[in-house]
Amino acid sequence: MDSFFEQVYEMVRQIPSGRVASYGQIARLVGSPRKARFVGFAMHASPGMAGGVPCHRVVFKDGSLAPGFAFGGPDVQKEMLLGEGISFKDESHVDMDACSWEV
Repeated sequence: MDSFFEQVYEMVRQIPSGRVASYGQIARLVGSPRKARFVGFAMHASPGMAGGVPCHRVVFKDGSLAPGFAFGGPDVQKEMLLGEGISFKDESHVDMDACSWEV
């Protein structure tokens, strides 16, 4: 599993500021399209920005934020995203049409 987590961290490090990716998108990009849930586990266990992993840029495919965001909850995740210029459709959903990372 460590190898998978490292692959996920390397991919998430590539998401540019001002963009987001979904858990499923990251899973597909690392060659494990059915492991979106495991991407979530990796994000929860990640070192976060202190370790160079911008896990706040990973959201659900509908743009919703992680209720269990490991670094302070969804409010902190939202503030971090707003600070990067991410737009929201409503109080809790990123505008995926405008902010998705196109690889």
